[in-house]
Amino acid sequence: MTRKMTAMSAIVTVALLTAATPTRRADADALIAGRQAAFKLSGATFGGMKAVIDAGGDVTKLGFGAKALSDWAHALPGMFPAGSDDGTTKALPTVWSDRAGFLKAAANYETEARKLADLSKAGDGPGFAAQWTVVRGACKSCHDSYHQPEPPRG
Repeated sequence: MTRKMTAMSAIVTVALLTAATPTRRADADALIAGRQAAFKLSGATFGGMKAVIDAGGDVTKLGFGAKALSDWAHALPGMFPAGSDDGTTKALPTVWSDRAGFLKAAANYETEARKLADLSKAGDGPGFAAQWTVVRGACKSCHDSYHQPEPPRG
């Protein structure tokens, strides 16, 4: 009887551990590819904005990009569900282990990007330039905590 109880206990323990262990999502590779593409598009958007700022150009033309950054920041947490943490991702485990911090960073990025869009709409060049720096900082702070650093170039 003891042997049977031990075997049953072992089976139940394995079943519980297996159920509690997050499994890789079937769509993990697609999620990783989608978020990597969006990050590249965000980088291109920041670069294009910086070129207009440096040239003293019309910031009203940058509203679409600023709104896209805000929309991306809003969608960002949904692109990192449980089970999408392995594969060819540069996301650090803190995305999932410090979920509250990650959500707060994404919300801050969204808020600051929304202000950028408002300044674009108002045609406020100096305000837009200053807010671009704030948004870029919000983006960078999230990367500092939740993204593997890029290898040095050179």
